[in-house]
Amino acid sequence: MYNDILTLLPYKSSFLFVDNILSLDDDGVTGTYTLKHGAFFYEDHFVNNPVTPGVIITEIMAQIGLVVLGIHLIIGGNSREEVAMDEGSFPLLTATDVSFFKMVLPGEKVTVVSEKVYFRFGKLKCSIQMHNGAGELVAKGIFSGIIKNAVKKLNE
Repeated sequence: MYNDILTLLPYKSSFLFVDNILSLDDDGVTGTYTLKHGAFFYEDHFVNNPVTPGVIITEIMAQIGLVVLGIHLIIGGNSREEVAMDEGSFPLLTATDVSFFKMVLPGEKVTVVSEKVYFRFGKLKCSIQMHNGAGELVAKGIFSGIIKNAVKKLNE
């Protein structure tokens, strides 16, 4: 239902960490991702005992909880914001504060739940949680980000 927004994400192939968007509105988003057994980051983290790196957990949370919601808010026509998206736009994470509680292993499906704290002056701030398949809290944090335009920046 909401998965048409996946085509607008600026990630491809091995760095796209969103499988499905379960719910999406102006106040938040819930989505899932299943970690692939053969993902590049498991090869050396850790040898013979693969564990998902914290930076990948953070990236999954950011893609679902911040980028998907940010794109929705921008293309949804939030008239109070003077932000536009085009093919030169990309998300920029400006701040995170994440706490980790459980390991995530290859093949696990995680669910990310994000609640908007605010969206103003082109900056989005969200409270984001990740849960494993058993419903246990894996990580939580506060994320902030903005949408930048690469084409405009290069021409300035």
